[in-house]
Amino acid sequence: MLKVLPKPKGVLFDLDGTLLDTARDLGNALNWVLQQHEMPVCEFDVYRNIASDGSQGLLEIGFGEKLAEFDVEALRALFLDRYEQEICIDTVSFDGIKELLARLDEDNIPWGIVTNKPQWLTELLLPNFDEFANCQVVISGDTLAKRKPDPLPLIHAAKIMQIAPSECWYIGDAKRDIDAAIAANMTSVVANYGYIGPEHRSDTWNADLYIDQPQAMLKHL
Repeated sequence: MLKVLPKPKGVLFDLDGTLLDTARDLGNALNWVLQQHEMPVCEFDVYRNIASDGSQGLLEIGFGEKLAEFDVEALRALFLDRYEQEICIDTVSFDGIKELLARLDEDNIPWGIVTNKPQWLTELLLPNFDEFANCQVVISGDTLAKRKPDPLPLIHAAKIMQIAPSECWYIGDAKRDIDAAIAANMTSVVANYGYIGPEHRSDTWNADLYIDQPQAMLKHL
């Protein structure tokens, strides 16, 4: 039986892999760090589906078993410094995101961002995209004491938008996004166009809705 979903009164988005395709800039930073340590670089197809896991996940895929031989915090600092310097060279919004956000604005449906990206990087990245001008709230990974998969950031964002969590949708491309949305009593949406590989088995995440492109959200508004 097809599940009937309530029309959202507010929408919250993950950032990397959901609103923005940041994989190439993240991968470029990883490969720069690898080159500094005379390690072979990673191909796009290798790191793309790890991009949502941030610096730790990328360093693990890049250095593999050799990661244990290095000071991981020092590597992470190098990675973040390089990423900060070139944070928006190849980053773009996913096809259809501009249209989706414009429709939310047109329908007076408030929307915001809840990401695990550090606040200083989030604040550096977002101003590069005019389509985010009407964003109502931004919660980063270090804004609060807890981050996804804990539901606190989602609940806090909904409170700022003055919308009950049960009337809010959350869209993300990682299991932690869906776990947080379910725990927050929000309608959960998997962005299958994001950084999801077959190994992630998103069909087992128990989400309310799966979309293969951002435009698929329009029929629910």
